[in-house]
Amino acid sequence: MTPIPVPADSDLMALAEQVATAAIERRVMVATAESCTGGWIAKSLTDLAGSSAWFEAGVVTYSYSAKESLLGVNPRTLERTGAVSEETVLEMVSGAVARYGAGVAVAVTGIAGPSGGTADKPVGTVWIGWKRRGGYAHATLFHFAGDREAVRRQTVAAALAGMVEELKKP
Repeated sequence: MTPIPVPADSDLMALAEQVATAAIERRVMVATAESCTGGWIAKSLTDLAGSSAWFEAGVVTYSYSAKESLLGVNPRTLERTGAVSEETVLEMVSGAVARYGAGVAVAVTGIAGPSGGTADKPVGTVWIGWKRRGGYAHATLFHFAGDREAVRRQTVAAALAGMVEELKKP
């Protein structure tokens, strides 16, 4: 497997600009629900001048209680599958759309490292979910390589790229 190059700031900015263009064309507001990226996706989007025209909200939810109270993640989901799971990210992204009035949202949860990984969920394990208002949430599992910074950069890039795809769907 060929390693994916770690995206530079310019790469993340280019992806954010694509999200902005697609959101403006679609006339929808965007929301983010982040764990392992600590608000980096929202920062990338709001670094763009005029983002208030299409960016609704961003929330960082590291703890179980924050995921429950700010995004409506079911405590039983967290107990059963943990924070880094498909079920959790699907509930996170659905909560972001429902609670923040967005037309499209992205959610991320993962293990950026350097510690916290397990045999089942090693460092670099990241779930990313996307949802459009009125549509079904869907998620993809990623296994990113590198240090904490590299894992987080790759997560931001994949989240933004997926958001562009989501916004371009008919």
